[in-house]
Amino acid sequence: MSFWDILILYLIITSIQPVMKQRMIESARQKMIAKIEKKRGSRVILLVHRQETMSFLGFPIYKYIDINDSEEVIRAISMTDPSVPLDIILHTPGGLVLASLQIARAIKRHKGKVTVHVPHHAMSGGTLIALAADEIVMAPDAVLGPVDPQIGEFPAVSILEVVKQKPMTEIDDRTLILADVAKKAIKQTKDAVLELLSGNYPDDVAENIAKELVEGKWTHDYPITYEKAKELGLKVRCDMDKEIQQLMSLYPQPVVKRSSVEYLWYPRGK
Repeated sequence: MSFWDILILYLIITSIQPVMKQRMIESARQKMIAKIEKKRGSRVILLVHRQETMSFLGFPIYKYIDINDSEEVIRAISMTDPSVPLDIILHTPGGLVLASLQIARAIKRHKGKVTVHVPHHAMSGGTLIALAADEIVMAPDAVLGPVDPQIGEFPAVSILEVVKQKPMTEIDDRTLILADVAKKAIKQTKDAVLELLSGNYPDDVAENIAKELVEGKWTHDYPITYEKAKELGLKVRCDMDKEIQQLMSLYPQPVVKRSSVEYLWYPRGK
């Protein structure tokens, strides 16, 4: 065998190896999802966001909850018998309020029990989705986050604070417009949180949770631990199944783009 033959063979092997490795990981994930579904008698839906790296230019793209995610999750729920429990596994920094609310409302309407599992973090829109569940299961070091609305690069609450603290003659038109939008955004978000919590929490507890999460008590990236979530009155547990933790280990930082939502592609009945 000549040098060039060896070189070509080497290039073929090195090009195929990543593909084969990815196929093996995907197969292992599907088997683990099926194992969890069989054990829990549920439909498992994962919403996992990792930092994606473009293979050519090599710069990172940060993924968030978007309309494509909401369409896929809603499709998975619609393919599931209403009486079958849902296990939603969340790993996300958040994303579009519209998409997050669509997912949350679809979860809220599902008649079977819905459990949201948070192995690492479900911030912002991820927390909004978790609020719609009957129960939240967090790993010991997992965190949720506030759902206070952001207007551009600024927190809505902070914009309103500027208007409160300055004389009207010193406030420009743009800030006044932002303040008007901020006021509406806070009310809309709080109403949405109360809607998601209704029927699962007493009115006074739901009101307190909504106030704490929406009205700017913390910065938007404040980590709400299991202990803090329990203190707020959320229905949380801290006894995550080992299979779910093992499943998350099969979602390494990817080097190619993949779907954020994954589930077994067949209707799920009893």
